[in-house]
Amino acid sequence: MYEELRTVWKELTGPGAPFEVIETEVRGISLKSYKNAPHSLRDVWLGSAQHGELDYLVYEDERWTYLDAHREVASVANWLAAQGVQPGDRVAIAMRNYPEWMLAYWAAVSMGATAVGMNAWWTGAEMLYGVQDATPKVLICDRERLERFLPHQADAPPTILVGVRADSVLPDGAVPWSELRAAGGELPDVEIDPDSDASVFYTSGTTGKPKGAQLTHRGCTNNLFSLVFWNMAQGAATARAGRSRGSSDGPAAQLSSLVTTPLFHVTANNCIAHSATLAGGKLVHMYKWDAGEALRLIEREKISNLSGVPVMSRELLAHPDFEKTDTSTLKSLGGGGAPLQPDLVAKIENSAANVRPGTGYGMTETCGIITANGADFFVDKPESAGPAMPVFETKTIDADGNDQPPGTVGELCVRGSQVIRGYLNREEETAESIQGGWLRTGDVARIDEDGFIFIVDRAKDMLLRGGENVYCAEVENAIFEHADVAECAVFGVPDDRLGEEVGAAVVLRKDATATGDDLRAHCTERIAKYKIPRYVWLLTEPLPRNASGKFLKRQLRDDLDTTEAV
Repeated sequence: MYEELRTVWKELTGPGAPFEVIETEVRGISLKSYKNAPHSLRDVWLGSAQHGELDYLVYEDERWTYLDAHREVASVANWLAAQGVQPGDRVAIAMRNYPEWMLAYWAAVSMGATAVGMNAWWTGAEMLYGVQDATPKVLICDRERLERFLPHQADAPPTILVGVRADSVLPDGAVPWSELRAAGGELPDVEIDPDSDASVFYTSGTTGKPKGAQLTHRGCTNNLFSLVFWNMAQGAATARAGRSRGSSDGPAAQLSSLVTTPLFHVTANNCIAHSATLAGGKLVHMYKWDAGEALRLIEREKISNLSGVPVMSRELLAHPDFEKTDTSTLKSLGGGGAPLQPDLVAKIENSAANVRPGTGYGMTETCGIITANGADFFVDKPESAGPAMPVFETKTIDADGNDQPPGTVGELCVRGSQVIRGYLNREEETAESIQGGWLRTGDVARIDEDGFIFIVDRAKDMLLRGGENVYCAEVENAIFEHADVAECAVFGVPDDRLGEEVGAAVVLRKDATATGDDLRAHCTERIAKYKIPRYVWLLTEPLPRNASGKFLKRQLRDDLDTTEAV
């Protein structure tokens, strides 16, 4: 089937084909891009109006059709324009996965403004940093985020506050979402540069502060085409190889996706929501992840796709109600944010008649996916993230930055139109990460003879907890602010449920009395909850170091026993 995939790949991307790949000059560099990708996300949104009365957004007992959503998006955009928001200005969104997240997002990007996705886990101090960094003209918050931000508002640059589902806590001068909905009017008519910022999504920073990745319209629409391309290519290749599974009789049902991961990440927003919007699909939102509730929604809403972090698929399959629930509409189960373990790939493949495993590897810095793997290809190579999409060039480099021969293990670098413009207000870090258009992913990989990429290690000092990047330096900086701490090293601890948990080896100053819980309470005021160490080891001997003085984190991870953590 790999030969069939190569043939289909050429047919779909060649001259005159739907996914024809061309060279486009972007920021002075010739990059691969899809000739037929939409010009901007505005075009994606305008095109979705044809889906009319089909369901678009579902949350509990609330429901928006595409027609409803287009009216509300136009109204919100018109209100934003009346407040002076112009193309290039930023509109920040800080809320859990309410439908208003998507409505605010489409309003911003469709009028040429930049949607700033703020991490809903952030503390009030972290929200303040985000507002100071992005300087949005408008900040749209739900009740929880509003309550966190208000004590810090005096230190923030002037920003119009909008409250979503927050009427009971709105301060003077803040605007309820109902006012935006009632504004009426048409979507502002603007021309959008495809290489302008569509969104800024924050990714944890190696130096302790989150970095705002600048995702362009071109990058986002090319990512959307990459997703569609892979679904068509793998389906056509397996069909030609005589390996198709499942019935395609009868009319196609509406694509229906359960949104299980945060919309301030590219997985849920750029991969799931963009794809559904293009295809006339339905997005079903959850207040928070719960496997039993997910099963209920799969049956009620006839969910066809569930893409989340691996633990979600594992919990779904292990839930006592799984066998009692009608999951016959489910076609794809899997996701990204962490590798799907090979045993989980097999469990998904054998779980129901039509469901197939799927995964993708990508980054905020690539507006979504770099690779994709699914169905028979994933079953055959369960340890692979799949091949890089057509608009990417790939290579591996050694520790000194030298290009490696094909097939050699090294840090994966990619170049293409999906790579971000840079990091907001971070010229040095942009220059370190993106050189000549090549993005250093920070992941160590090998590429096999079929072009399938295997991620074998991580070059960056980072761990991945339940799909959330946690940069160790950020946690260490928070712990070091405690007066009792002399030495600290933070690293990932393997965890069956979340992939990795946060661990911290700490040496206290002489005569210090801080406990593990004291350090966690200290961190609570400084960093988001998911970054706070689950495991803390209070050690009496200096931490091991190498010749250059760096802590030997791998040795600590191997030597320390979680049963001895406090």
